Amino acid sequence: MPRVHDDVVRRLAAACHVGDVTAIEAVLGADAVAVCDSGGRVPAPIRPVHGAAEVARLLRALLPGADLTVASVNGHAGLVIRQTGRAVAVIAVTCDRDRAAAMWIVLNPAKLRDWHRS
Repeated sequence: MPRVHDDVVRRLAAACHVGDVTAIEAVLGADAVAVCDSGGRVPAPIRPVHGAAEVARLLRALLPGADLTVASVNGHAGLVIRQTGRAVAVIAVTCDRDRAAAMWIVLNPAKLRDWHRS
């Protein structure tokens, strides 16, 4: 199963690199959900975001001017979004078969310090 998870995350990263909401949505399960942790410090949805189309739009909104990489997040493949070397989001991904089903998106700057590049 880890190989399937890694493949889903790589496909999600590739779709995000293209920046096309439709391409991102194609990697997500129809009932995908994203939960954001901003700590109230940066703008973010305060409730879970439901549905592939809405989650795809949320991901797309995080990307302009950013560098997205696949990295180990909580021991599994996940995504890190950086702007000028500073982490602005770390995304843990849960998969259901060959689709991304749930995402925990950490946006709280206090929780991202260890993810910055020097």
